[in-house]
Amino acid sequence: MKLLSHVDSLVIQTSIKFVAFIFISVSFFYLGKHWSDGSRQLFFLSRQSPFETTSSAPSIALSPNLDKEFNISALINTPGPSPVKKIRPPPPPPEFETFGILDENGTMSDKFEIGEFDPNLVENWGNGTEIGAETGKEGVKSTFRVKKFGFCGESMREYIPCLDNVEAIKRLKSTDRGERFERHCPEEGKGLNCLIPAPKGYRPPIPWPRSRDEVWFTNVPHTRLVNDKGGQNWISRKGKDKFKFSGGGTQFIHGADQYLDQISKMVPDITFGHHIRVVLDVGCGVASFGAYLLSWNVITMSIAPKDVHENQIQFALERGVPAMVAAFATRRLLYPSQAFDLIHCSRCRINWTHDDGILLLEVNRVLRAGGYFAWAAQPVYKHEEALEEQWEEMINLTTRLCWNLVKKEGYIAIWQKPFNNNCYLSREPGTSPPLCDRADDPDNVWYVDLKACISQLPENQYGANVALWPARLQIPPDRLQSIQIDSSIARKELFMAESKYWNEIVASYVRVLHWKKFQLRNVLDMRAGYGGFAAAIIENQLDAWVLNVVPVSGPNTLPVIYDRGLIGVMHDWCEPFDTYPRTYDFLHAAGLFSIERKRCNMSTIMLEMDRILRPGGRVYIRDSLDVMGELQEIAKAMGWHPTLRDTSEGPHASYRILTCDKRLPRR
Repeated sequence: MKLLSHVDSLVIQTSIKFVAFIFISVSFFYLGKHWSDGSRQLFFLSRQSPFETTSSAPSIALSPNLDKEFNISALINTPGPSPVKKIRPPPPPPEFETFGILDENGTMSDKFEIGEFDPNLVENWGNGTEIGAETGKEGVKSTFRVKKFGFCGESMREYIPCLDNVEAIKRLKSTDRGERFERHCPEEGKGLNCLIPAPKGYRPPIPWPRSRDEVWFTNVPHTRLVNDKGGQNWISRKGKDKFKFSGGGTQFIHGADQYLDQISKMVPDITFGHHIRVVLDVGCGVASFGAYLLSWNVITMSIAPKDVHENQIQFALERGVPAMVAAFATRRLLYPSQAFDLIHCSRCRINWTHDDGILLLEVNRVLRAGGYFAWAAQPVYKHEEALEEQWEEMINLTTRLCWNLVKKEGYIAIWQKPFNNNCYLSREPGTSPPLCDRADDPDNVWYVDLKACISQLPENQYGANVALWPARLQIPPDRLQSIQIDSSIARKELFMAESKYWNEIVASYVRVLHWKKFQLRNVLDMRAGYGGFAAAIIENQLDAWVLNVVPVSGPNTLPVIYDRGLIGVMHDWCEPFDTYPRTYDFLHAAGLFSIERKRCNMSTIMLEMDRILRPGGRVYIRDSLDVMGELQEIAKAMGWHPTLRDTSEGPHASYRILTCDKRLPRR
């Protein structure tokens, strides 16, 4: 019994010691983990559990208090200052994926994605993803109804509302300076309210580049130019159904290519397609000069008034060549200052020295610093007394304008505009014409009268230092900084973001919608911004040209458009556009109607779009959802075939794309 009692006593003592050891160990562990701020953290070894099926080597875990600073004195109740705890910086935020032109800090950035087109979505356009105003999908159900528009009379087939306003022209006090060739738009409420009919037998235009040399007779059934200019190699009949263009002009009857070679040899610095990219051809005829410059990587704005040769611009556009109806008269042309690298006048029938040279001052305004003026006319080479007198007057005027006569050879004379204001400022006091006041804005052109003064060049030489083509297309130009917009520090980022945005969209159109199979030649961008859509057309190698329209309701970005080697014009879409009916294959309007509907009726703009759109042409309207119902109804009333489509951002985006087809024929 004593032995058993002794054994029991030993067992009890051992148990007590074991329990005490466990208690003390746990207590120290607890204090070390939760109470102590004064000791380095412990390492803990972990071995594999016998219940684990996977084999792994022993691992080492770190105590959560690693790298913390501790105050030992606080544990032993020693008075002292309160401990200062070192705060670990927060972990870096997750990578921010951007889908616009603002980064996570709200600043402009070109590092963004617009989202890929969903091929299933786009390829099924027409198979279930259309959204009609009558379907009620996505809140676009519209109670707006438009009565079907009828056709205008046959006499209006070539109607240009602001240039054919006979009543307004009759009321002019004078027409001595060409006022009758300027804009005189119908009064509000008296504009176009019908559809311009196509000529009988109208056919889809001949595709480019064949259209440079021939067009269908039935599309422009006018023979006056053949009778008047056939001997000068402008235009001739080819059988019964076509007109033929041999590439000649009044002053270059042997062809434009030979003429362009002569100009480039006269002045080696005139490197077409590199230093010279944007050209203005004044009194262009049927635009053969500009047509042949296209093969030199030069884009030409060909202009002429609607005069006795009234269909010359219509022929130019039917050929697929950039052209506009415009006149040197009493108002500024609708182009910005320093727009053109070279301005050409070949027998353009303009008296440049009349009225103390006010028309040549307008040439000076739109000519780029260091740009060239090429004049091919009888006073250059004929020695008749009257013509020699005109030549002397021209030399006198250009000298006062500080132009340098670079070369005179045969029937061509070429001047160069100065790069800065030094020559202007060194002229004799009282020299005419004077410099314009610094307060004059040379880019303000909408219904602005000509000014008998020399537009000063910017002191910072903005506009004079553009890159060579094609690099200038994507380089943010200096004049970007002078555009009157809200942004002051992110202009380059905005420019680059717009270019990237449209390039990705157009690339998607080409890839998924097969745009290269379209007959896409004459394109009008109705709200061009910085010209990003036009640049994307070039980058994606579409054989088309784009006229960039900058609405008067927004910032004037035309200087930037021209600096990047594109062409454009200022316009108010509440008024008709200065072009013939049926002159564009494709109209592009992004964000236009949500702005302009505050100023005028949307049906006014849509009817004008119908006037200038060719039968068989297409329209893409990219705008907010709240205007789409009304636009769709107007399109139907005009006989278009509209389809409202989701964008690549999906059905819950706040905007849509309205695509419309104007089909052949409609009567």
